[in-house]
Amino acid sequence: MKLANKNPLKLKAWKKLEEHFKVTKNIRIDEYFKKNILRAKEMSCSWEDFFIDYSKNKIDQKSLMLLKDLAIEANLSEEIKAYFSGEKINKTEKRAVLHTALRSFSNEPFILDGKDIMHDIRVVRDKMKEFSDKIISGEWKGFSGKPITHVVNIGIGGSDLGPSMVVEALSFYKNHINTYFISNIEGDHVREVLKKCPIESTLFVIVSKTFKTQETISNANTVKKWFLESTSQGSISKHFIAISTNLDEVSEFGIDQQNVFPIKDWVGGRFSLWSAVGLSISLSIGYENFEALLKGAGSMDLHFKNAPIEDNIPIILSFISIWYNNFYKSESEAIIPYSEYLKSFPSYLQQASMESNGKSIDRNGDLITYQTGTLIWGATGTNAQHAFFQLIHQGTKLIPADFIGFKTSLYGETDHQDKLISNFFAQTEALMVGKSKNDLNKENVIDELIPFKTFEGNKPSNTILIEKLNPYNLGALIAIYEHKIFTLGVLWNIYSYDQWGVELGKKLADKVLEDFESNTNNTHDKSTNQLIKLYKDL
Repeated sequence: MKLANKNPLKLKAWKKLEEHFKVTKNIRIDEYFKKNILRAKEMSCSWEDFFIDYSKNKIDQKSLMLLKDLAIEANLSEEIKAYFSGEKINKTEKRAVLHTALRSFSNEPFILDGKDIMHDIRVVRDKMKEFSDKIISGEWKGFSGKPITHVVNIGIGGSDLGPSMVVEALSFYKNHINTYFISNIEGDHVREVLKKCPIESTLFVIVSKTFKTQETISNANTVKKWFLESTSQGSISKHFIAISTNLDEVSEFGIDQQNVFPIKDWVGGRFSLWSAVGLSISLSIGYENFEALLKGAGSMDLHFKNAPIEDNIPIILSFISIWYNNFYKSESEAIIPYSEYLKSFPSYLQQASMESNGKSIDRNGDLITYQTGTLIWGATGTNAQHAFFQLIHQGTKLIPADFIGFKTSLYGETDHQDKLISNFFAQTEALMVGKSKNDLNKENVIDELIPFKTFEGNKPSNTILIEKLNPYNLGALIAIYEHKIFTLGVLWNIYSYDQWGVELGKKLADKVLEDFESNTNNTHDKSTNQLIKLYKDL
C-alpha cells in the first residue's frame, strides 16, 4: 500500500480548523463548562483501568469533529492498517515498524518477507524466560560458583532509556537482583557503577543491534578490561550477554553464541524495550511481570487498531497536541506523573517523541512550512509544583500538560495517597480556573499585591487516572504515547521512524577523536579548532 503523502495545510479540514480557531481561540475553558453542563462527561473516556479526562482543554466538540475530518482526509485508518500489517512505513530505511508484534500473543502466524515472525518472537520470549529463571533462581553461576546478584545493562538511547525507565517504574515488583545501567560514554560513570558490583556475581548485558555503537562498545570494553583484571577470558561466557544481530563482532568480543539474544531490524531502538532489549527488565522483575507488561501494551494496540476515532485514546490525545502545536503555536508539552516511580517517564517520552517527530522534511522530501514535533519535558508531582509550576501558572508561555496518577497506593499508604491525589486534582483545577481580582478582594488582599497574586487560569491539561501501577497498566500507558506519536507523524505528513538527525554528530565526533589521536586540529571551524587545542593542551 502506498502511504498517504498529503500536506496538511492543503487539506480542506485544516482550512476549516484555521477558521474555527479564529472564532474560538479567546474562549476560556471554564466558559465551555458554563455553556455545557455535560462537558466533563462528554470529553472523557474509560478503557479498562484507565480514565482519561480531556475536558480541561481550550477545545470544543466542533474542534474535535474537524480534527476527525482531518484524520479521515489524511487516510489515518489506512496508515494504521499499514502500521500493523508490516508495510515498510519507515520508507527512508526501507523497514517495517513492528514493535507491536512483540507484544502480540495471537496464535495466528504473521508473515513478513515470507517468514512467520511470530515463531521467532516466541522463541526469543522462551529463551528470555528460561534465562531469567536461571539467573533469578541462582541456577546460573558465575566463574567462582556464586549465583548472580547484580545485573548491569550497557546500552544507549532506546537500549537504555526504555529498560531503565521500566525497571525504575516497576521497582515495587523487583526481586533480589540489583540492576544498574551504564549509557553515557563517561568513564567516571562506568567506574562508579563498577564500584557497586562484585566481580564474581555480576552479569553484564551489552545491548547494541550492530555491536558497533561507539558509546556502548567503548563502555563494554572498559568493563571487560576491568573484569579480566581479576579473572580469565574463559570466564566471560558466564558474565557477559549480548543483545545484537552482529554475531561476528559479538564473537570477537568473546561472548558465547549461546549468550546472544537477537533483535530484528524492524524494531526501532526507541521502541525496543518490548524485544530482547527488555532482558534487564525480565531479570529485574521476573519474566511473568515482563510478559504482563507486553500484554498491557498489546491490549492498547488492539484499542488503537480497532476503536473508532472519536473514542480512540491515542488519537484524541494527538488531536489535542495538533491543536496546541499548530494553531495556538505552543512549542512544548509537560508530562507530570504523580508517582515517584515514574520520575524517568518524561525523559523516556522525550526520546520516543522528539527523535520520532523532530522532522523538517515531509514525506515528499520537501521542506516543511508548519510546526512538527513538540518539546517534551516534565517531572513528578508534587516536586514539580515546587519547581516549574510557577511558570505554567503565571508565566507567559502556554504549556499543555498531561497529569498522570494512580488511584491505589502500592503499599496501602492511604493518608499519603489522599494528599498526593488531592494535589493531583487541585493543580489541574487551579490551572483552569485561576484566581481573579474579585476572588482576591473577597480575601481582603491589599490592592498593591493583587496583580502579583492574580492567576489568569485558562491553562490546559489532560488527566490520565489509572487504577494501579502494575506491569500491565504501565505497558498500556507506554503504548498510548507510542500510538500518539505515530498518529502525529501521519497528520504532519512526516516519517516518524527514521532518525537521520543523530548521525551527523556521531560522524563529526569520530573526526574530532581522530584529531585527538593524530594531534591535528585544523580541519574544523575556528571555534571547534580552538576548543580542540584547549583540550589537548591541558
